[in-house]
Amino acid sequence: MTYTGHVSPGSAPAVRELPALTITKQSVGGAFDNNAYLLRCTATGAQLLIDAANDAAVLLGLAGEAGLETVVTTHAHGDHWGALAEVVAATGAASVAHRDDAPDLPVVTRTVEDGDTITVGEVALEVIHLVGHTPGSIALLYQDPGGTPHLWTGDSLFPGGVGNTRGDRAAFDSLITDVETKLFARLPDSTWFYPGHGDDSTLGHERPSLPEWRTRGW
Repeated sequence: MTYTGHVSPGSAPAVRELPALTITKQSVGGAFDNNAYLLRCTATGAQLLIDAANDAAVLLGLAGEAGLETVVTTHAHGDHWGALAEVVAATGAASVAHRDDAPDLPVVTRTVEDGDTITVGEVALEVIHLVGHTPGSIALLYQDPGGTPHLWTGDSLFPGGVGNTRGDRAAFDSLITDVETKLFARLPDSTWFYPGHGDDSTLGHERPSLPEWRTRGW
């Protein structure tokens, strides 16, 4: 089936096959209908989970017998790590987060900063620090040799705008500037991004709205 990026509570996961990486997107329900993403390296079978948000049993079933080497938490809001401790305990996976958000998480075994690399088998993911939604929010970038970059943005970027900064103008200014300079100014329109909630989009689809987002302040 064609990958659309649409999942909902109780639905089957959406699976996208790239030459070197399989991406499985799963809605893990809860009050906020979070997305969790399982990345599997084609060459080695190694697996990495982005945001153990909720429903530990569902996430462990998704990983299956192959298990998990790493769980990355995009930011420290509780709806993105509700199942983290249970998943890490069950799999022995490393728990990775930005150092500025790590103190608010139940378990962290490695901290990262802007420009660091996280690997899943032979696949490299670049850490991009986006300050504003939380101090330590991160995105993960995979530069597919096939030409299309893939970007997991947590709650920093959605179709239609950046993440909620709760009326804090300084936080919003920081986030919109980081999103503009570190994502839109650097990456092509074809870049496909996977947010922490809801459907996916591309930078090209969202790019014309950047001035509107900055003007409206959210």
